[in-house]
Amino acid sequence: MLQFSAVIAGLFCFLFVPNALAAPKHLRGHFVGHHQMRPSEDVIGNPNAPVGGTFSTTLDAEPDSLNPLKSTDAYGAAVQSYCFDTLLQHNIQNYQYEPSLAVRWSVAPNGKYYTFWLRKDAKFTDGEPVTASDVKFSFDAFNNPKLADAVNEVYFQNIASAKVLGPYEVRFYVKRKYFLNLDTIATMDILPKSVYGNPKKNMSRQIVGSGPYKLAKFNQGQEIVLVRNNNWWGFKTPQNRGFYKFKKIIFRVITNQTAQLEALERGDLSFLGLTPEQFVKKTSGYPWGKKVFKRQVENSIPHTEGFIGLNFAYPLFKDVRVLLNRKLMIQKFYFNKYSAATGPWYSKSPDADPRAKPFAYNPSLARKLLKEAGWADTNHDGVLDKMINGHRVDFRFSVINGGGPWAKILTFYQQELRKNGIQLIIKQVDWNSLETDINEGKFQAVAMAWGGVVYNDPKQIWASSSHVNGGSNFIGYSNPKVDRLINEAREDLNLRTREPMMHEIYSLIRNDYPYIFLWSPKYSLYAYDSKMHMLRPTYKYDIGTGTWWANEKVAP
Repeated sequence: MLQFSAVIAGLFCFLFVPNALAAPKHLRGHFVGHHQMRPSEDVIGNPNAPVGGTFSTTLDAEPDSLNPLKSTDAYGAAVQSYCFDTLLQHNIQNYQYEPSLAVRWSVAPNGKYYTFWLRKDAKFTDGEPVTASDVKFSFDAFNNPKLADAVNEVYFQNIASAKVLGPYEVRFYVKRKYFLNLDTIATMDILPKSVYGNPKKNMSRQIVGSGPYKLAKFNQGQEIVLVRNNNWWGFKTPQNRGFYKFKKIIFRVITNQTAQLEALERGDLSFLGLTPEQFVKKTSGYPWGKKVFKRQVENSIPHTEGFIGLNFAYPLFKDVRVLLNRKLMIQKFYFNKYSAATGPWYSKSPDADPRAKPFAYNPSLARKLLKEAGWADTNHDGVLDKMINGHRVDFRFSVINGGGPWAKILTFYQQELRKNGIQLIIKQVDWNSLETDINEGKFQAVAMAWGGVVYNDPKQIWASSSHVNGGSNFIGYSNPKVDRLINEAREDLNLRTREPMMHEIYSLIRNDYPYIFLWSPKYSLYAYDSKMHMLRPTYKYDIGTGTWWANEKVAP
């Protein structure tokens, strides 16, 4: 089933803003700097690094809330990740689970429940011990509309209940077997019931957690300051000695990219994620190479992937083949720092079929396919047309988008398509209008990007059942074989047997071509101040800023 996306795909692109958030403690999605326990085959962090100094980074916007129950944006999550602990954590080198608040855990053979045994020396910053009752409360709170934002409940929909089996033992029962149930439970922030259990208490500008840092200051619109929690249980354990060496962490709210770069050059920032353009064109001359340094590293951190979603409800997309010059646009807009997408999600994910290749750019073949499909400029107005359901239809379509980097990219695409007799109409709308149009199916094509994860559940976007008002399958994609494989893969708790199914799902969707698959970053690009020292520039699943330390000497 080769869709319209196959010719237009030869002419498109999307600009990604790099993650400028520093060092969340536990990996969630694609944040950088997560602390994990040391893998047996490698060393993570420098146990002998000195404690002291300040690590400063930026937030592109102020968090909507610092309360994990209410926070729904990445900015709040970045701050919270330093202050709260989770039951388990992913190793940044191999992504395997390691103990955190839970010293051990077990999974029932049928996957129907998970049991965790907690460490007994963990305390919240108010001095109260972390107990199984707090773990149960945290789960119940995320599912309580009086305490939490409704969006959080979605992540726990497969978990039935939590039961306290003892002061430091808790069990979670699940409604249905699902391969991400453990991840949902294990990465949940653990909150003190005594603090967050009161719905009248406003915690939007306060934090009480059990993590390595605690909130010291919140200057609205300016900065959020954290200080090292010297009573953190993790500092007593050998595996944590190479982490969290900074006495202070500052998040500066700087919304403008130019201002962010200037702040780094002045010495007001320790770390900054860079765009390809910044990396290539704006990071030369003094103080670069003297007081400020940049890195280009390859890793498997999940990145966003841009796409053009094509609404299957429109006849234009039923039988046309497409064209996109990814190579040219990656070169023009991303300075060859991006890679062409090979399918429906991040190509470095273990769930992506490694045999899949990007669709090739072939203008002559595209024109041949268009002609075979019946498209011709019969009235000589420069736009291809054909008869569909008894009416002459011009090859004209609109792409809605939220503005920002899409403007110049869509304009370039528009010019390229015009050469091939295709007319693109660019419709820039605000985010609320974009969301409304998508939910109601009032669009022909939409330019967007999905965030990346390590292990993917395709149901949200690609299952037929997700084609509902407000659902993520807003284009109306449907493939019965994909539906069957998705359901089978979701219930397979064994990574080795699930992976081949995910690869097949990936290739089936890719070959159906429901999106114009664009690209995602090939490298992690970042800059840092000379006072920052590191054992290595990146780990496999994280840059590892949580392992950095401060030194007055110039960094290598």
